[in-house]
Amino acid sequence: MSNRRAFLKHAGLTAASLLIAESIIARPYNPIFRIKPLGNPVRVRGSVKSRGKGLANVTVSDGVSVAQTKSDGTFDFISDSRQPFVFLSLPSGYTIPTNPTGTALFYQLLKANSGEATAEFILDPLPTPDTKHAFLQLADPQTLDAADVARFHAETVPDVQATAKRMSDTPLFGVGCGDLMFDRLEFFPDYEKAVKWMGIPCFQVVGNHDVEVDQKTDEGSIRTFSRYFGPTYYSFNRGDIHYVVLDDIFWFGGYIGYVHQQQLDWLKADLALVEKGKTVVTFIHIPAYNLQFKREGQRNAPNSVVVTNRELLYRLLEPYKSYIITGHMHESEYLKDGGSEIHVTGAVCGAWWTGPICHDGTPNGYSVYEASGSELSWQYKSTGLDVNHQLRLYTPKSELNPTDELIANVWTADEHWTVAWYENGMKKGMMTRRNGKDPLSVKLHSGDTMPKKHSWVEPGATDHLFFTKLSQDVKEIVVEATDRWGRVYKEKVSL
Repeated sequence: MSNRRAFLKHAGLTAASLLIAESIIARPYNPIFRIKPLGNPVRVRGSVKSRGKGLANVTVSDGVSVAQTKSDGTFDFISDSRQPFVFLSLPSGYTIPTNPTGTALFYQLLKANSGEATAEFILDPLPTPDTKHAFLQLADPQTLDAADVARFHAETVPDVQATAKRMSDTPLFGVGCGDLMFDRLEFFPDYEKAVKWMGIPCFQVVGNHDVEVDQKTDEGSIRTFSRYFGPTYYSFNRGDIHYVVLDDIFWFGGYIGYVHQQQLDWLKADLALVEKGKTVVTFIHIPAYNLQFKREGQRNAPNSVVVTNRELLYRLLEPYKSYIITGHMHESEYLKDGGSEIHVTGAVCGAWWTGPICHDGTPNGYSVYEASGSELSWQYKSTGLDVNHQLRLYTPKSELNPTDELIANVWTADEHWTVAWYENGMKKGMMTRRNGKDPLSVKLHSGDTMPKKHSWVEPGATDHLFFTKLSQDVKEIVVEATDRWGRVYKEKVSL
């Protein structure tokens, strides 16, 4: 077992998690974890207003009950004293309220008094429609120490600021897609500083390294996260798209990927108010599914890197055009499973802040998504590099690539991309896609002593490498990668 696999096993793949997940997989429609309210009934009343007028048909929830405002903007539902928050599914066309730190403020503490609680929400309309909007997905900042925080602030923050400036005409928000921390939850305020400096409202997803690791229950593990960022599952709307954030970390002293029954029941009620056929984007930390295990020669996916009861999630998302956007893996993969398009995106911290790339060769960075109506397009933004930097080349018989083939790493490539190569200005054909290890990652991450900061990092097998053999007389090579929207990215090298 490689050092990296040993680390992942220690982090989440215990004997207990194996037994739990096997039970879930054997009976996917009969979950074994059922969180039932055990508190006292609380009647929640309140309103949602904008410019002094009530807003109708705004969805309000406590994470169990789901209600909508009446024609005058008021709402009234029965909650439970154990539910900590009441929150909105923010409607399209309104600004995203924020805390002083810039994190999204769509919730209020649910404070019961003699079985009664109130909540009032005030929203401001956007100056322009948000039918066209955008979001930045930042997976795995994962700061472990002051040095990591310094890099996050010095490298990622200015890059996001520049992207936000470039997109200043578009309503924009951010999503911290889990593992904001690396177990050191005392650095949450430093994450908040980064969000404030970025200058865009930001929603947060809980990751397996954002929990209180000394807790033995799932409920207890998220207390600190919730104190900073509110609910761990909720929804909101921008333009014609419905967004959902879920908590798929089931913590019991270790963790598995799992969406508990209370969330599934809430999601069913939330989606019942969403028109069938609409685009629904779901953010989770652990991917619903990925194929890393196959590339690494394993028979089954570890229960810490997939959602073990994902079929239940897929069933709820079936009536919609569904995207599931994730992090966790510190690599890039784009696939389809269960009727959903799944995006496993590269990490802000790359290979845990050990250098400039993830273990599959994807540069440190984040994803930029643009919405036009119900349609999404996206690019990966490499930190410190131009947004059109979408591939890296390795010439044959070179220091990093001793083989006789040209290798192109095209980290955002999916089944719709094409990758062609040119020799001395003449197009020669399409490169062949197959699994392999990024040569730069092999250099930076191989061996028991590399990389110095975290020696358990190892180069990972990836499916976004493209290969071809070159003619003997070639002097100049150009590789041209074309994405599903016809955007062309080129890299040139001379021999």
